Amino acid sequence: MSITAERKAELIKEYATKEGDTGSPEVQVAILTERINNLTGHFKSHGKDNHSRRGLLKMVASRRSLLDYVKGKNEERYQSLIQRLGIRR
Repeated sequence: MSITAERKAELIKEYATKEGDTGSPEVQVAILTERINNLTGHFKSHGKDNHSRRGLLKMVASRRSLLDYVKGKNEERYQSLIQRLGIRR
């Protein structure tokens, strides 16, 4: 369900806006998207896992608020981010 440290490091390296960037909205959204995708696959075989479903909904809401923040700051960054991650909106 969680992502490995190696995968997280890859996501940070890919979506970082500058060297040593681990907290930018782009990096946070990428990590949340990876975790959401992992949990979505988990629910295909564990349909009644409602405790994890609540966590999934919290992650989706958190990602949505981060995306709204990026959209308010810079529309081009927002469009490129959702296109790179394959998020529909």
